[in-house]
Amino acid sequence: MAITSANQLELLQTAEAVAREKMIEPELVIEAMEDSLARAAKSRYGAEMDIRVKIDRKTGNATFTRVRTVVEDEEVENYQAQFTPAQARPYFEPQKSVENYWTREGERLADFAGGPLVGDVFQEQVPPVELGRIAAQSAKQVILQRVREAERDRQYEEFKDRAGSIINGVVKREEYGNIIVDVGRGEAILRRNEKIGRESYRPNDRIRAYVKDVRRESRGPQIFLSRTDPQFMAELFKMEVPEIYDGVIDIKAVARDPGSRAKIAVISYDNSIDPVGACVGMRGSRVQAVVGELQGEKIDIIPWNEDQATFLVNALQPAEVSKVVFDEDGGRIEVVVPDEQLSLAIGRRGQNVRLASQLTGLDIDILTEEEESKRRQAEFNARTQLFMDALDLDEFFAQLLVAEGFTDLEEVAYVELDELLSIDGVDESTASELQARARDVLEARNKAAMENARALGVEDSLVEFEGLTPQMIEALAKDGIKTLEDFATCADWELAGGWTTVDGQRVKDDGLLEAFDVSLEEAQNLIMTARVSLGWVDPAELNAGEPEEADGEEEAGA
Repeated sequence: MAITSANQLELLQTAEAVAREKMIEPELVIEAMEDSLARAAKSRYGAEMDIRVKIDRKTGNATFTRVRTVVEDEEVENYQAQFTPAQARPYFEPQKSVENYWTREGERLADFAGGPLVGDVFQEQVPPVELGRIAAQSAKQVILQRVREAERDRQYEEFKDRAGSIINGVVKREEYGNIIVDVGRGEAILRRNEKIGRESYRPNDRIRAYVKDVRRESRGPQIFLSRTDPQFMAELFKMEVPEIYDGVIDIKAVARDPGSRAKIAVISYDNSIDPVGACVGMRGSRVQAVVGELQGEKIDIIPWNEDQATFLVNALQPAEVSKVVFDEDGGRIEVVVPDEQLSLAIGRRGQNVRLASQLTGLDIDILTEEEESKRRQAEFNARTQLFMDALDLDEFFAQLLVAEGFTDLEEVAYVELDELLSIDGVDESTASELQARARDVLEARNKAAMENARALGVEDSLVEFEGLTPQMIEALAKDGIKTLEDFATCADWELAGGWTTVDGQRVKDDGLLEAFDVSLEEAQNLIMTARVSLGWVDPAELNAGEPEEADGEEEAGA
């Protein structure tokens, strides 16, 4: 079949029909036809030739052109598509035929003086090819492949912006527990672990799901759905509650145990609107619509609060909380509840406290009032015994110090004298004697610690470094840190301690100086000061806020 003998308008009509069927641009179909005809021409004239085909968008006329480029003598690799300036010179003149012409830098060449230059392109029209059965079949395959690629690109562009939203579809089939969903112009997959509980679907069932991810893959765009993602519930509330859609109410956090229970924290930016009441709706109509979609999942709607302790108390509802103790460095919270509220606070199989932890992003330890009282009593007794042994005090006086808030010898030794005098029964001489005893004990401990550190091989560079006490130096020496260089290579979390996540569980990393209440910020300052003194860091960069971090420091407190 010769192109010239066929009705040339059929090419355009075919392109239009395919474009409408596949919902892609006709231009893409025409380009695929041009590519397929060019490949057929190469099979006729030679695979090494650079044959290009141009289809007129108005008439459908296909023009076959051979392209050759001028390159340096030593750079010629394909003699059918490249030639040297000397080889190109005979062709470098005004052509009598408009089909053969030269271009330079993409523009048609009008001035032929000076000879051909490297990079010039000669385009020469060649006769159209006869498409045999095999060539026509090959051309058809090329067109179909290009159309499939265009269709996949169109699907990806359409669905990539829908990630993070809810989509409706129709179940087509089930494959190994995964549900294939028809979402209009494509197919999506709902994996078995993204279904709620023991949900089952049959073909032609309607389904609503959350578009979790859209990926471009070789086999086409892959659309992954979810019904267990916390944001699925958030999007459902956005659909049911106009105030959320309008931005008057904001969803701050969501935690779910899919199919069983969930907690959602909301806040209102309009004082006249109750966020919890708005989400519940008249007689619970709004929340019940969401519950029905989530297969009866119980939902606790909680008012969000900037104060973490208050927010946590709300998150643990319906349990009552007596006291909250927040550990900022550890990112943990201790919650004290009445003895009879313990099971309610923890929930069935730890569900309530687990959801509250997910909602707040904190590790939560729940204690009963009895357990917390026993712990406080143990701490009180330990501090009392410390003062009795170290300061040679009777039990009553040691308990008096602890009751006044003194926790260690350093506080007694270096506190303002007036604070000791404020204790009932303590006069100036007694206060001075207490401080003298405390300082004597501390000096003895410092001396013993320094002797131990020296025995372990600590060098003067570390001993003379300002900011480290003898006990700290001893602790560092026991871990093999004996020079200022050793100290400067430490990471801040190695000194102050921190938290890491292993297999989904937060694990405590003990710091070398954690027992001395060295915070993460103090550890960073000590390490940076050591690096500056060693010349590792330019003070100007440090002042500009651009110090180089040691490997792993960014993981501090992770």
